[in-house]
Amino acid sequence: MASSLIPALAVTAPVANTAPAPVTDSEQHGLLQTLAAVPDPRDPRGIRYPLSGLLAVAVCAALAGASSFAAISDWLHDLDEQAKARLGFARRTPAGTTVWRLLTRLDAGLLTGVLAGWLRTRTRTRPALRRPRRYRQVIAIDGKTLRGSRRPDGGYVHLLSALDTATGIVLAQVTIDAKSNEIPAFAPLLDAVTTVLGDLTDLLFVADALHTQTRHATEVAGRGAHLLVQVKANQPTLFAQLKALPWAQVPAGDRTRDRGHGRRETRTVTAITLATPGGIAFPHAEQAVRITRTRITASRTSRETAYLTVSLPAADAQPADLQDWIRRYWHIENRLHHVRDVTFREDHHQARTGTGPAVIATLRNAAIGYHRTDNAANIARATRRADRRSRDLIDAVTSGYPTMQ
Repeated sequence: MASSLIPALAVTAPVANTAPAPVTDSEQHGLLQTLAAVPDPRDPRGIRYPLSGLLAVAVCAALAGASSFAAISDWLHDLDEQAKARLGFARRTPAGTTVWRLLTRLDAGLLTGVLAGWLRTRTRTRPALRRPRRYRQVIAIDGKTLRGSRRPDGGYVHLLSALDTATGIVLAQVTIDAKSNEIPAFAPLLDAVTTVLGDLTDLLFVADALHTQTRHATEVAGRGAHLLVQVKANQPTLFAQLKALPWAQVPAGDRTRDRGHGRRETRTVTAITLATPGGIAFPHAEQAVRITRTRITASRTSRETAYLTVSLPAADAQPADLQDWIRRYWHIENRLHHVRDVTFREDHHQARTGTGPAVIATLRNAAIGYHRTDNAANIARATRRADRRSRDLIDAVTSGYPTMQ
């Protein structure tokens, strides 16, 4: 797990007992048409079930809380005949091994892009929310190891993801090579995000200290985007330079206070404009940022300090903005990875065949993103509701779907 910049805040809100927001016909057809465009890895000889139908089953089952390949197959088999016919399985239902063999051979990165495009279509059909004047789209980047996917060599499948913090949609996800780490996968992840969004201009990418790399900063700047990263001991020269800046002479820019879970926390953000482009050993850095976090509990008081750099000037990134963006990084930890672990029990799922681990993670991401776009605060509750209303769920994502047999 990434090292902490600031503490995560878990916000719990009551969920209204209402049906999911309707999906338009353009979305319904768009999803199935896009799924049909996914390259089919199967041998054309002897295909009984169209790819789009099987993928629709996997997506619907994940939205209803299915957490494994077996659960996806069980969800389909447990449907009544009318619901199965609605999905196109009127005369026969695929065996669990059929579903498993398909999903473990798909291109997980391509599937992520397909589902991200569909989910973004859903958000564009919703009434536009009024954005603050200084709004900026923030993309959080973080990696996650699938603890149940132990390989024969003793390693685990590791995925690097990019999350749109405003919508909760995973825009891209790449699998880290078994003999590599997250750093070489950063550029391919940006390529995948570009495929979904089309353009990265003015986007802000937020990542942990592992990605405080000069090549990453250059790569992001070359695409017209910006980078906000923490600096730690993995960059000792840069860390020493930031720590030596005259912080005592700069007034605090923004301060927030929170109370809960038996503690009081104060987070103070201070920012210093770097006078010259080569002022510190990190390219494109416009500001240095310091966060001081003070935590008071019944028995003790603790203080932590973190240093960051951002490639946005003070005119475009005020301390209050920086405070918000830094906290948005934790959306990928708390609102995505934590949910996959707790709600979908990801680390207990021992998928390790082919692309299966990445594909099932992609389906979980899509389920979380779908319910986030429906403003669900509790994903577990949302999946249970979707499972109880399986016909409504099927209608929402497969309206107008032709009979497959």
